[in-house]
Amino acid sequence: MPDLRFKPEPAQHTEIPRPKRAEGQWALGYTEPLNKNEQSKKDDDPLNVRNRILYTYSKRGFDSIDPADLRGRFRWMGLYTQRAPGFDGGKTAQLEEEELDDRFFMMRVRTDGQILDADALRALGEASTAYARNTADITDRNNIQYHWIDIVDVPAIWERLEAAGLTTLEACGDGPRPFLGSPVAGIAKDEIIDGSEALAEIKRRALDNPAFSNLPRKFKTALTGHPSHDVAPEINDVSFVATVHPEHGPGFDLWAGGGLSTNPMLAHKLGVWIPLDEVADAWEGVAGIFRDYGYRRLRSKARLKFLLADWGVEKFREVLENEYLHRKLIDCASPAAPVHQGDHVGIHEQKDGKFFIGATPVVGRIDGTTLTALGDLVEQYGARGARLTAYQKLVVIGVDGADTEAFAEGLEKIGLTARPSNWRRRTMACTGIEFCKLAIVDTKERSRALVTELEKRFPELDTPISVNVNGCPNACARTQVADIGLKGMLVLDQDGNQVEGFQVHLGGALGLSSTFGRKLRAHKITSAGLDDYITNVVQAYLADRTPDELFADWVARADEVHLRGESVVEVV
Repeated sequence: MPDLRFKPEPAQHTEIPRPKRAEGQWALGYTEPLNKNEQSKKDDDPLNVRNRILYTYSKRGFDSIDPADLRGRFRWMGLYTQRAPGFDGGKTAQLEEEELDDRFFMMRVRTDGQILDADALRALGEASTAYARNTADITDRNNIQYHWIDIVDVPAIWERLEAAGLTTLEACGDGPRPFLGSPVAGIAKDEIIDGSEALAEIKRRALDNPAFSNLPRKFKTALTGHPSHDVAPEINDVSFVATVHPEHGPGFDLWAGGGLSTNPMLAHKLGVWIPLDEVADAWEGVAGIFRDYGYRRLRSKARLKFLLADWGVEKFREVLENEYLHRKLIDCASPAAPVHQGDHVGIHEQKDGKFFIGATPVVGRIDGTTLTALGDLVEQYGARGARLTAYQKLVVIGVDGADTEAFAEGLEKIGLTARPSNWRRRTMACTGIEFCKLAIVDTKERSRALVTELEKRFPELDTPISVNVNGCPNACARTQVADIGLKGMLVLDQDGNQVEGFQVHLGGALGLSSTFGRKLRAHKITSAGLDDYITNVVQAYLADRTPDELFADWVARADEVHLRGESVVEVV
């Protein structure tokens, strides 16, 4: 039964929409669990699993783990079982989850926009090399993601990470997932407002708090004070985006109800002005609405975006103001959108005269050795540290101007670069079939090979083109909002054999022209044919574009024969 201490007072002045059938909304009296996930959370607050990991499972080993903890509550500690080796993509939908379970775990470490100093970077690196077979990926949610974690090692990993100010708490599960913060908060010359203090306050209130540990499903947060909107705010459950009120000055607009996966929706912009010290209140209000009125009957509808779609933005704002904030929000036009959202790659001067350096691995894949070496590099040059980005990259902060070239050279030596090609800079990939139980195809290694080949074929591309590669329909790599989005699936090759392949989404974008990519009817490509397909499409674009025409704009008008990659065009 939900803890009624966390329910809002009964609405006295606000008419709450009621669906035609019960959707498991607590505040409307539907408190009985309607699926196994809700039952598991009712049986025991998932936050309690930490002690069982520390004092029971890590002592007795994998076979001692309660299945309800293993496939449910462990997620609140940032742990998922990874995919057992030997199962191809055809087995993903055929086998039960427990049949795909390995005896090892994926672990997510959240950073939530914080600056990782040399000690924190080395802690991340040492945990990888000691306990995760030197695996580490930078995700598109400011996480470091490990693999091959043994349950017996989890307490030692936590101890090492927590000593450096890091945590895995609620990095997964039905709660406040890792927050996206601007990697240049507090340092960029063109920043509108530094939101670091507000993001830290949200984290203080949200994590390890029973008021928010049982939401209907995942809840994703983003906050940026930078005009480049560098945290993908359109596709988060709640985002705070810098705006300027003509009388009150800098503050934040509130956007809510964004998300991708199989039912993509862009966030609704409330058009308000929220001062820095009230952002955390607004976050609690939005999270509270989701907790109390979110749909819990079906997991497929248990996201805030579905509630916003049914209520509409005006009703959502009314409930937020009347029943949660108990005050009216100040109206303010939503901020203008940038043409492209910022990834901050390259060498840039800070407002204090020092420099930040945005660097990229290939599709987020690094390792513990690299993280440790980066920590040593940060210490060697006296930099403040590094932040992770929403694009599987990192930004090193506080480098002296006289050291920028030497630091950039140091990055190259450890496998990172501040001067990437378009393809290395703008290709992202999810975990894929290597470790993920939901995936159907390989993504990371296929994307690395793709980047290498496209660098050979288009070494001097003069316009940005993004490629996002996903192993299943869940869009963890934001398939629908890339110039070229690739959704993994099994397809038939020319000989009728079932092989790894992709459904293509073309012309998606965030920023000024936010839209979801165009799908071509009955068009799929094999993984083996991916290099040639993208080559043909890009060549057609380069030959057919008008001056300054972006790829997404060209896709909207291009002949379908070009989009299918069926024409080979010579670029003059």
